Amino acid sequence: MPHVAGLLALSLAAGGATWTEADPSSNGIDPAPLRAVEDQVRSGSLVKLTGLLVARRGSLVFERYFGEANADTLLDTRSATKTLTGYLVGAAIDRKRLPAGVATRVTPVFKDRRPFANPDPRKERITVEDLLTMSSLLECDDWNQYSRGNEERMYLVEDWPRFFLDLPIQGFPSFNPRPEESRYGRSFRYCTAGVATLGFLLERAVREPLDRFADHVLFAPLGIDRLQWVRSPQKTVQTGGGLRLRGRDLLALAQLALNGGQWRGTRVLDAAWIAESTRPHAEIEPGTQYGYLWWLKDLPWRDRKVHVVYMSGNGGNKVGFVPELDLAFAITSNNYGARGMHEQTERVLVQSVLASVQP
Repeated sequence: MPHVAGLLALSLAAGGATWTEADPSSNGIDPAPLRAVEDQVRSGSLVKLTGLLVARRGSLVFERYFGEANADTLLDTRSATKTLTGYLVGAAIDRKRLPAGVATRVTPVFKDRRPFANPDPRKERITVEDLLTMSSLLECDDWNQYSRGNEERMYLVEDWPRFFLDLPIQGFPSFNPRPEESRYGRSFRYCTAGVATLGFLLERAVREPLDRFADHVLFAPLGIDRLQWVRSPQKTVQTGGGLRLRGRDLLALAQLALNGGQWRGTRVLDAAWIAESTRPHAEIEPGTQYGYLWWLKDLPWRDRKVHVVYMSGNGGNKVGFVPELDLAFAITSNNYGARGMHEQTERVLVQSVLASVQP
């Protein structure tokens, strides 16, 4: 995601997310595969990695930064922070700000922007859940440079929700399965404009600036005291990605989901929302599913596979957790737009992070 809007630094209560640090071996972690990452960065076999943090059984067991990054660096994990928009949807529902929940219709929230281009009755039925699962019927696909809804085109206009809601309905030629022919009944297309529009919708629903809402429902309870949002041309925070956070804070946000919405004994998010968010709702490709802005994939560990739930962003950024292993991780990288960026991070995840966990 390009830096097309200004950044705003926010200050909350001092301290940042507080972690209990523990010896890796006392938490069933062999540090050797993790330390090998440092050697691979030095040798150049791993490129542009900025951080590797691992938590096991709720304690921080490994933390390393690379290049110019350090523990205080605000890391740009690009679309990895889309997932936090799902956190904010859950917080809004829990506070009765979205009475219809994920079934909330999108277009009625933006009645001041009517009429929309390319009118179609199906456009009126688009819901919050469609945006959370990137499966609305609008023609929006960041992975297709020819798509009218490609995010690069959104950044050229001032009004992002209008850009999204003016899009035509997606066509389904024979080589592109229709939703009813797809697993989970949804046709996935990666769409940043939809998640950005979801942020505008949330701001209207909670009746306060969304960054302020995020402060008191999410960041302050975790002790996250320093971060930077990207803003749209209309000054609303960009919920489609680009939020900058420190490594320990990213790890805390993954641990929050692993804990079912609790942080250090305090309930932050509804457990049922976390469970619903992290189960499959759409299929990206065979072997990779999508929840509510979470990626879901089974990866090898020892002689079997384990279920991994993670945020993912350009550059090879992956922040997530493995419920079966009571493990959270943050792998950050600024390998933006490079071929093989996600494959490199997945190798670190499998060959170093998962390989470090003892049976």
